[in-house]
Amino acid sequence: QVQLVESGGGLVQTGGSLRLSCAASGIFFSMYTMGWYRQAPGKQRELVASITLGSSTNYADSVKGRFSISGSNAKNTVYLQMNSLKPEDAAVYYCNARGQVHEYWGQGTQVTVSS
Repeated sequence: QVQLVESGGGLVQTGGSLRLSCAASGIFFSMYTMGWYRQAPGKQRELVASITLGSSTNYADSVKGRFSISGSNAKNTVYLQMNSLKPEDAAVYYCNARGQVHEYWGQGTQVTVSS
């Protein structure tokens, strides 16, 4: 059974930082593109950042220079370090694992940024 369990969300002031974690089980972590998506109320889910085997990373323009994605194969965990948070970063953040055949989602973790 595949599980993606996110943690680390919460309330932070504008300019603050949070670190999200996504612990994956039931998959060979290194064989998937791991990503973080977010969805704000009334908006579509959007890709925030992704990382692939070989540590190739991709970021949404809106978070470049502020967010950093990384992964630990040993811990089967992907992280999203979020710095200089803005109110527009507030959303539910979802962990995603995308393989050649299957795709999995976590349950989401809420990030709230107060102005």
